Amino acid sequence: MLPRLFLAASIVLLGFVGFSQARTTAKHAPVYTRDGQLRLPADYREWVFLSSGFDMSYNQDMAMDHRMFDNVFVNPEAWKVFQSTGRWPDKTVLVLELRRAEEKGSINQKGSFQTAEPMSIEIHVKDESRFKGKWAFFGFAPADSTAKMIPLTQDCYSCHAEHGAVDTTFVQFYPTLKTIATQKGTLEAGYQKNGQSH
Repeated sequence: MLPRLFLAASIVLLGFVGFSQARTTAKHAPVYTRDGQLRLPADYREWVFLSSGFDMSYNQDMAMDHRMFDNVFVNPEAWKVFQSTGRWPDKTVLVLELRRAEEKGSINQKGSFQTAEPMSIEIHVKDESRFKGKWAFFGFAPADSTAKMIPLTQDCYSCHAEHGAVDTTFVQFYPTLKTIATQKGTLEAGYQKNGQSH
C-alpha cells in the first residue's frame, strides 16, 4: 500500500513541478494581440540588462540632430540558455530602449546622462513557428503598448542577417555575450570570415 501511495504522490509532485516550470518558461515569452501585434512587456526593465551603447549608428552617412544611449534587455529564460549554449532559444525577446543624452542637469557639468523617458523602443523577437526567418522586428513609439511587425523588406533584416555575430543578432557589441559565444564556438562563420574583430 505504501509504495502505491508514494508513487501517486510522486506523480502529483512531478506534475506540479512540470506545470511550475512551464509557467516559468512562458512567463516572459512574446505576447501578441489577435491581429498579430506584439505587446510591449511592461516589466522589461526588470529583465537581464545586457549592455548600453552611445551614439551608435550602422550608417556612416547618417547624421543625427541629437545624441543618444541605447540600452538592451533580454528575457531571463533566453539569457540562461545563451549562457549555457551560446545560442538564442525560441521565444527570445531582445528589447532595445533608445534614450536621449542630456549634458547638463542638476549637479552634472560634464559627460552625459539618460533622459527619464525613452524616445522609442525596438524589439527583436525569435518566434520560429510564427515568423519566416524565425526573427521579427517591432518598433514602439513612447506611448505605444503594442506594435505591428516591421515589414521584411526593411533594411534591419538584411543588415542583421549579414552582420549579426550570432543568429542574426549583434552579439559583437555586447562584451559578455561575445565572450560566451567565442567560448562556445557559436560566432557565425560569415562574421569571422569578414574579419570583424569588434
